[in-house]
Amino acid sequence: MTKATRRGVLTTLLGRQPLGIVFAAPYAVFLAVVFAYPLGLAAWISFHDYFFAAPGAAVDRPFVGFDNYVTALSDPGVRRSFLNVLVFLVINVPLTLVLSLLLATALNAAIRGRTFLRVSYFIPYISASVAVVAVWLFLFSNNGMVNQLLGPLAPDPSWLVNSKLAMPLIALFVTWKQLGFFILLYLAALQGVPKELYEAAAVDGAGKFRTLTNITIPGVRTVTTLVVILSTIIGANLFTEPYLLTNGGGPNGASTSPVFVMYQRGIEQGNPDVAAAIGVLLVIGVLVISLINKRLLERG
Repeated sequence: MTKATRRGVLTTLLGRQPLGIVFAAPYAVFLAVVFAYPLGLAAWISFHDYFFAAPGAAVDRPFVGFDNYVTALSDPGVRRSFLNVLVFLVINVPLTLVLSLLLATALNAAIRGRTFLRVSYFIPYISASVAVVAVWLFLFSNNGMVNQLLGPLAPDPSWLVNSKLAMPLIALFVTWKQLGFFILLYLAALQGVPKELYEAAAVDGAGKFRTLTNITIPGVRTVTTLVVILSTIIGANLFTEPYLLTNGGGPNGASTSPVFVMYQRGIEQGNPDVAAAIGVLLVIGVLVISLINKRLLERG
């Protein structure tokens, strides 16, 4: 093999800038250890009769095929949890997308108190979930401030114990809490939209709505795809909010999520194989939804 050939092979394997691999290697190892290995182990567990045993104990865990998946999908609680998270995503993802884009556009303009408003929207995102949940419990409990303001118009049963309102309220809570992060993404993207385009639109007499639809939205399309995918992944991993707001997915499972059901089946009931099957199904569902959204957004 000639020197030129060896150089070509190395360039193909390592790229034109091999130093980049050196810098990326620690994060690649992190991804492999923290994400890839647990996902592979979960997939393996889902196809075996797996149970917890003492460390170092040699136990037989036979291959059972798709039995764990059949058990998971035949459970009404599991099916309802996937339906609940679908309702959550239908509310949360579009609301997050629209509000974060509109607020980022407004905060990117030269308005008074812009820095204060930016910080105000970001504070809920960095605040501890337990502390923020306490505020929402104060607002939306049976005798909370919202019901007192609504008076006879307050829902009965109340918000968090109402099977039709519990999950939509959780979706609103998560939207509000995560909004600052997505506003930050859009603010960064808006810095890359050429100001000359806005100046030309103003000269042509374009209004705010036309400027938004013809310049701002196309200019941040890549970030829009990222926001949709990230909000979908975050919503699919819903656990803390229903656990704290509705005392573990109440009323009667109306606000349970697949991750919460995984916790119940795997930790509380000692069936990690069924829990792993639920997790694999959730990963597949998130991948399918994310790919569909990516294709639809990029096609536009």
